[in-house]
Amino acid sequence: MRSDAAASVQDFYERYPYPPPVEDLDRYQSLWKDGRLRRQEHHLSWPARPFRDDHSILVAGCGTSQAAKHAMRWPAARVTGIDFSATSVRCTEELKHKYHLENLEVRQLPIERAAELGMRFDLVVCTGVLHHLADPLAGLRALRRVLEPVGALHLMVYAPYGRAGIYMMQEFCRRVGIEATDEGIRDLVTILGSLPQGHPLRALRDAPDFHRAAAIADALLNPHDRAYSVGQLFELLEAGGFTFSRWMRQAPYSPHCGLAAKVAAATDIGQLALSEQFAAVELLRGTMVRHSLIARRDDSPNHNEGINFDGEAWLGYVPIRVSDTLCVQERLPAGAAAVLLNRAHECTDLILPLDQREKRWFDAIDGCSAIGEIIAAGDDRAAARTFFERLWWYDQVVFDASGERAASDYLAAPISTRCSLSQ
Repeated sequence: MRSDAAASVQDFYERYPYPPPVEDLDRYQSLWKDGRLRRQEHHLSWPARPFRDDHSILVAGCGTSQAAKHAMRWPAARVTGIDFSATSVRCTEELKHKYHLENLEVRQLPIERAAELGMRFDLVVCTGVLHHLADPLAGLRALRRVLEPVGALHLMVYAPYGRAGIYMMQEFCRRVGIEATDEGIRDLVTILGSLPQGHPLRALRDAPDFHRAAAIADALLNPHDRAYSVGQLFELLEAGGFTFSRWMRQAPYSPHCGLAAKVAAATDIGQLALSEQFAAVELLRGTMVRHSLIARRDDSPNHNEGINFDGEAWLGYVPIRVSDTLCVQERLPAGAAAVLLNRAHECTDLILPLDQREKRWFDAIDGCSAIGEIIAAGDDRAAARTFFERLWWYDQVVFDASGERAASDYLAAPISTRCSLSQ
């Protein structure tokens, strides 16, 4: 029997499914016809494992469309979506039939009961779900039980500091009795429009998603919602039997990138343990609203597998440009031949200037050549190591560290990442 808290959350999402249902995924399907995106995503999760695209994937808390999207982006994979909301399952089933997603199965099932599937998965995706559970740790442990020992968990939970205004407004709604009803949402929309200058919620209120009733309800009227600081998140992972692998986008957390590298305490931050570095930069930035990461089981034979520039192995890494990379060549800082930015970054300070030599190295990245083949015989190897490590920290590349060449289908020039003039 489900707890009152779990039942109230389930009832909420039956009435206000979020993300809102979608009927048209044509553009999304077209985008993921490019297999190079799958190679990029594979090596984000498994840098040292040869590319494959036939993973078994569980989308835990799949909402109205997330499982269908994963079935589209991984057509050779076996995708299972579970959600406790009958509305979400119905919407996903409609997308499955519309787009003939034969590789997708959907079940109405809470993630705490994922073991009832009787399956294990290479990849478990759980984004925006744990923080709404009555017992997030129980949910995380349930996901561990269905993850293969060498599998990867993609997890997203809310972060507290950038959501301070949301939690203030949630408390306001509780105090004055605004509830998750159509009338309550209409009242809340009016209130949001009259927030005073300087209110912590104003910046989030103006986000495009906040113009939807379902988004307002999910953010401000959800019956159960908690957030995790970096320190609390690492404690949750450890208690759940996981080890941290990397952030989905790591530059915002790194003391080596952007404003964090320029503050007076940058050297002191860099001397902390890695998790403490991330926690310090989270406090320095103060605006993070979510944490997205990759984790592994703590008994995984490859839980320590990762990118390392200490020895000589980095010379064999094959850099792959990420699809969000943009190389700008106009209105540049003094001495720069180009500037790289990742369009998915929300922090505007995360730009990476390149000098002429670094731009030559960057231009030579073709998704097939190892770093040792990109740098010329007379190039400064220490400078090259520093440059390619910075590319990685700034989320400009992922590395294929498997030691195996990619299949010929994936060796074409990287997608939409050749240097071009900014618009």
